Amino acid sequence: MLRDYSLEYREKLRTPEEAVSVIKSGDWVDYTSTLGMPILLDRALAARKNELNDVKIRGNLIVGPIETAECDPTQEHFVYHSWHCSAYERKLCDKGLCYYIPMVFHNNAAYYEFFIKVNVAMVSVSPMDKHGYFNFSVNTGVAGPICEKADIVIVEVNENLPKIHGGYHECIHISEVDMIVEGEHEPFKNYLPVNPTKEDKKIAEHIIPYIVDGANLQLGVGAVPNAIGEAIAGSDLKDLGMHTELCTDAYLELYNQGKITNKKKNINRGKGVFGCAVGSNELYEFLDDNHGIAAYPLEYVNRPSVIAQLDNMVSINACVAVDLYGQVAAESAGSRQISGTGGQLDFLAGASASRGGKAFICMKSVHHRRDGSVQSRILPQFNGDIITSPRSQVYFIATEYGVVNLEGQSTWERAESLISIAHPDFRDELIREAQERKIWRNSNKR
Repeated sequence: MLRDYSLEYREKLRTPEEAVSVIKSGDWVDYTSTLGMPILLDRALAARKNELNDVKIRGNLIVGPIETAECDPTQEHFVYHSWHCSAYERKLCDKGLCYYIPMVFHNNAAYYEFFIKVNVAMVSVSPMDKHGYFNFSVNTGVAGPICEKADIVIVEVNENLPKIHGGYHECIHISEVDMIVEGEHEPFKNYLPVNPTKEDKKIAEHIIPYIVDGANLQLGVGAVPNAIGEAIAGSDLKDLGMHTELCTDAYLELYNQGKITNKKKNINRGKGVFGCAVGSNELYEFLDDNHGIAAYPLEYVNRPSVIAQLDNMVSINACVAVDLYGQVAAESAGSRQISGTGGQLDFLAGASASRGGKAFICMKSVHHRRDGSVQSRILPQFNGDIITSPRSQVYFIATEYGVVNLEGQSTWERAESLISIAHPDFRDELIREAQERKIWRNSNKR
């Protein structure tokens, strides 16, 4: 006979207002990530603005709105922080309403275990099952370690969240929960992928020949990874595997086209592995109760030693700019925070160590400014920019003009390679800059 958890459930059930009453001035409160944001609890906490001071809130990749951040422009009452900015959180940063926390994703669990205070964790979960478990759903990548560290755990039951199978930490038992909140939620918005441009598609064309049957794919966020997904869907590639920190609609298309089978994976064979997911409602429906999918914490998904166990691991991420030394800026434009370090470094290291593995960082060759001017994304040298990936770890760089491999290359070889895939209008200028920095040989190609 199964144990009945209904009495314990009722005893822990609270209104949003009752639940947030435990939060005190000065507390650190975690909203976890993506669809794990507790919408009803955030609204109730915002309503307590005049009762509280210096409540510090953490989240990442939250699509918003975050009422606690927006209701207090002075930040006297609430201060919001993000591990990795979504487009919405980027706008909060632009307004001075969000502070970025630098973080390499595979260290997420360790940060919380050893260094971070969590007074209250508030997280959206799917409805409890008959065994007393709430599923973290598309938020599995980060939610478990946060809840383990929290002094108080409040779960907000969201009836729209898919239930996703996992390796570990995909659920939390009612015995580990202090309070439960219910309420009606609007259906999730469809966050559809950005349509690739002709340049994005050209970059994809350059990368496809490097991918082999049975390869394992990590696709980052943005138009280029989406273009890669489209190109693979129309190719002859087969029996691909999924091992990615973020699952998007690009993977749904590859599954629908029969390209991903996960049959050739060295670990988690037969399972597509991910940490978090953001996309369309069709994607969430695909992930729901799918035994071919397994969600894991990022400490596992992004661990380079785990990634390296997968033969032919192909990592594809985007960046903002690269300089002639091979340094990569992928999270900011100057001092303006755009996204975050995320898993780029994790997958650079892991894919590079994989047998047959390859790590690509992609970008269009130029950036069109709002005033109509054009700037090369391959720069002579960064000056004050935030470096995401050091030159010592960068592997393949791709633009619409080609792909170059920087591993093992000297400074002059890197300059030559990168200039060869820069926009033609900027190549002569970049050669002059390389000469001034003494990283250009007179015998170099022009």
